[in-house]
Amino acid sequence: MNKRQFLAAMYLRLSRDDSDVGNVTDREGNLKSESNSIGNQRELIRAFIHEQQNMELYDIYVDDGFSGSNFDRPEFKRMMCDIEAGKVNCVIVKDLSRFGRDYIESGRYIQKVFPALSVRFIALTDHYDSFQTDVSESGIVLPVKNFINDAYCRDISTKIKSQFEVKRKKGECIAPFAPYGYKKEENNKNRLVPDEYAADVVRKIFSWKMEGMAVSAIAEKLNKLGILSPKEYKKSTGANYKGGFSGAVKSKWSSSTIKRILTNETYLGHMVQGKREKINYKLKKSIDKPQEEWIKVENTHEALISEDQFQVVQNLLKADGRISPVTEENSLFTGILFCGDCGEQMIRRVNCYKNTRKVYYICSTKNRGEGCSRHSIPEEHLKEMVTELVRRYANYFLEEKNIFETVLETEADFESIVRYDTEIARLKGEQDKYYSLCSGLYEDLKQGIITKEEFKRLHEEFKRKAAEFEEAQKKQEDMIKELFKNGVMSAARLKTMQDCSEIKEIDRHTLCNMVKRITVFEDRRLDIEFYYMNQYRIMRETNEKLSSGPPAMSKEQDRNKETPFECPAMSKGQDKNKERSA
Repeated sequence: MNKRQFLAAMYLRLSRDDSDVGNVTDREGNLKSESNSIGNQRELIRAFIHEQQNMELYDIYVDDGFSGSNFDRPEFKRMMCDIEAGKVNCVIVKDLSRFGRDYIESGRYIQKVFPALSVRFIALTDHYDSFQTDVSESGIVLPVKNFINDAYCRDISTKIKSQFEVKRKKGECIAPFAPYGYKKEENNKNRLVPDEYAADVVRKIFSWKMEGMAVSAIAEKLNKLGILSPKEYKKSTGANYKGGFSGAVKSKWSSSTIKRILTNETYLGHMVQGKREKINYKLKKSIDKPQEEWIKVENTHEALISEDQFQVVQNLLKADGRISPVTEENSLFTGILFCGDCGEQMIRRVNCYKNTRKVYYICSTKNRGEGCSRHSIPEEHLKEMVTELVRRYANYFLEEKNIFETVLETEADFESIVRYDTEIARLKGEQDKYYSLCSGLYEDLKQGIITKEEFKRLHEEFKRKAAEFEEAQKKQEDMIKELFKNGVMSAARLKTMQDCSEIKEIDRHTLCNMVKRITVFEDRRLDIEFYYMNQYRIMRETNEKLSSGPPAMSKEQDRNKETPFECPAMSKGQDKNKERSA
């Protein structure tokens, strides 16, 4: 027996995956900061050291709640620093699995690092002592035991992943913290319920975006109001929350935080999980998964935002607006009005001269001096035209809706509408075109017109395009099914349409709920893309083909049948006459 004096490090570890981990109370009912298993390890090692005449305990190193699949543990690193500083020359653990479950790294430390540093290593219940084990035994037993521990770790990781997968598919929340705006239900930690304070902030964020505010302006407003950011709010509620960055400075609202909230489908009442995954069980690093692999379960909890409001905001995010630096007001048409030639947003300009105030919109490209033309249009003129077109569209929509519902009650069926739907026919034609192009590539390759590399690239591209059109057909059919199952629109949408049918002057809320995009051409002609236009087209086609006869329509309405997307639109002549009469 070596009579050398040893300064021992007691190393204790327990991962979250171990069954007996968790906070427990002592006999007085006080919360203990460590698990029972850590306590058991401590007592076992302390008793061993007490029996050794040439051994003294230097310090205790505890990694409670850390996986053994890697050595990225704070107390283990501190122990290694003490070893390298010459303060410790003996490491004692309960068993090899407490030291680590990565058989390669565990073997490297035990067989290379510790011997090089003249450190004795003892695993009590595995009956291993590096100062008493001969080379042959160490070379055979250690790798086998470490390999078994590693296999156990891999097996546990696989089981936990499959359990999480089952929970995700059931729509259960498995994240350690609820998304901002929600909290975990008291009696069911896998279910979300609204956190009324934070939920109200989320609703305000969506409302401000619909009013035309940029995401940066929303973040600035929240910071000025002193509203805690999601990270700081979680901390204020007592949650042990840590973000991706640490520091003494309190985190504030940022544009990226606002955008994450505005694009999060959780606020629709849907659970979307599995966006990231760990590379393997030994590494903490995670990678993003493609969106088609995310797990989405609908209607798992109470929604904070309506489907219509969410879709409007997604459209507005494509053209983020900003507050006017002059008036500090949001423009009525922010994020909705675009130039008909260059496609850039139109910007609002105010011209004050001799007590006369003129407000108009011009092309932002022209305003920057980068080409295009002004496309100037007065705000009042624009509001008047848009109000008329929204009112007209709402009336036409309601008229077609009433006829469509009558047709559904009598003779229409799902198959007949799908068979006659022009959009499905168009998509099917596009799909067939790309499949035909795929077939033609074989002949081109055979004749030497294209190389094998070009064949492979084009074939994959054409197949991808065909698959996209096939998916679009499915979505179109699903929408028609929805019309049959739940009717044309919800009560809220119907009320919006009814209100718009008698509207006198357009406001921001109505505009955002009815109009997706307004395009202004140089002659002040407008092209308006409304929401629900696909439903409108389906109803109109169905009414014409399956009813006893097409509904009576005026000459003006008949003329509008030929306009793009079959939406009511103002012709050049109408626009010019309206301008002269204004």
